[in-house]
Amino acid sequence: MSDVPGAPADLLRSLTRAERLLSRRLGAVLAEDALSIEAWRVLCLLADGQGHPMSEVSTEASLPPGTLTKLVDQLVDRNLVFRRIDPMDRRRIRAYLTARGRREHDRLDERVRANLAELGVPQVDELTAQLADLIGRLDPARRRVDAIGPHR
Repeated sequence: MSDVPGAPADLLRSLTRAERLLSRRLGAVLAEDALSIEAWRVLCLLADGQGHPMSEVSTEASLPPGTLTKLVDQLVDRNLVFRRIDPMDRRRIRAYLTARGRREHDRLDERVRANLAELGVPQVDELTAQLADLIGRLDPARRRVDAIGPHR
């Protein structure tokens, strides 16, 4: 990459590499329960209990709509997720965790956190907040949506 330490290319490379390595590490943990990283992202998003439109889940999980539909179908088959028509906009479908999905998320969350603790990263919450701030700066429209409050 660059000969200049701290160059933008170094940041991009480092973030990309960290995401790939972390996904591989956590993917191995989740694979023990036949769950993919993508499925984990969906469960984490739905864990707030609010239910989310499928279009939002697609965006947040970084999955094309068709791929997300197949993934959510699998999660429905495992009784981890259910879908309902949005009462405010009957054209939209919202996804929610089932009671079993909530228990599974909580159990897996403990395992993932324990695995991350093994890395010895001292301030995971601080690092996460810094990355969220960076994302907000890169995507100002998202920052405005997040500032409005909970997802609708």
